[in-house]
Amino acid sequence: MKTLVLGGYGNFGARICRALAGDANIDLQIAGRNAGQAQRLADALGGRASAVAIDCNASDFAQALAALQVDLVIHTAGPFQEQSYAVAVAAARAGAHYIDLADGRRFVCDFPGQLHGTFQQAGRVAISGASTVPALSSAVVDHLSAGWRSLHAIDICIAPAQTAPRGRATLAAVLSYCGRPVRIWRGGQWTQAPGWATPERVEFKRLHPRIGALCDIPDLELFPARYGVRDRVMFRAALEVAATQRTFAVLAALRGMGLLKRPERLAGILDRISGVFDALGTSKGGMVVRIEGLDAAGDPARRAWHIAADNGDGPEIPCMAAILLARKLAAGDAMAAGAYTAAGLLSLDEFEPEFARWGMLTDIVDEVPAALPQASSTSSTVAQR
Repeated sequence: MKTLVLGGYGNFGARICRALAGDANIDLQIAGRNAGQAQRLADALGGRASAVAIDCNASDFAQALAALQVDLVIHTAGPFQEQSYAVAVAAARAGAHYIDLADGRRFVCDFPGQLHGTFQQAGRVAISGASTVPALSSAVVDHLSAGWRSLHAIDICIAPAQTAPRGRATLAAVLSYCGRPVRIWRGGQWTQAPGWATPERVEFKRLHPRIGALCDIPDLELFPARYGVRDRVMFRAALEVAATQRTFAVLAALRGMGLLKRPERLAGILDRISGVFDALGTSKGGMVVRIEGLDAAGDPARRAWHIAADNGDGPEIPCMAAILLARKLAAGDAMAAGAYTAAGLLSLDEFEPEFARWGMLTDIVDEVPAALPQASSTSSTVAQR
């Protein structure tokens, strides 16, 4: 499968290229505006990939893509928060499958409705959100809640390592909803809360507690209906150094007061100066997904899945879903033509070999439901992988 990775030498694109370069079913093309950077990565991969100079923002992008005659486009060139579907449409017209790493709420949630017919007509598959959210997060919730009668709450928190590469596009994405009202499912109804404001303490199995703040992601909109959640769906990001987390809270407050209209414009500056805080942090990051509800017996239950990544390898996690889905398409795994979000397309078991590849540790913990007395905590169990 001739596979073109847009943004292929970037923070996430390069990781995907390294993972796919050795796949016998994939003919890899590393693509981006800078031909030199693409070629350097291709050379580093020992001739298992070729370099392509192409600009997804150029007026002739669709024609240039069609001329390459690729079978799959993997779009990693974010941020996706304000992007159109031009790349996906160009892929469909070129007769190619499409996968992206988008975490922009509107981009992902509106994707099937906007493009399903286009990809059905093309006889190709398009998948949006093939990243930590909602691909991995939904796989975790599916696994934790298997056999349960009902779900009352889902709480997700991502905790990046301070020393892990950040990238301007990633910072621009998270700053775009800093201080902006975010629509959330809370108290069994839709309400609003400001992004990155009012951080709260989050507990992790293998990381020190951190303070996490609300971020606007597709899960907040997809999960209440997908899982029939009764009470709450929440997503937070918890930065390792408290000073940086509070900086985002200050920016959120300034936007709320009308003093800072476009925080994302600060992405370049913050990317350059954020390394100042690296000495205060570590190379360890992770994620936790907690669910509450009624188990198979109808009893109140609370379970959590944790992952911890060291050595600055945390950014490999957002790349895993795209890698797995690309391999499935290249291997000829059948999937109905059309456009989909990545929610529910992969199982947690499919991620496990990727976790093991990077020495990441996962735990499943049966916690004490909030409604039960703390004396019952001795019954908690941990499943370690």
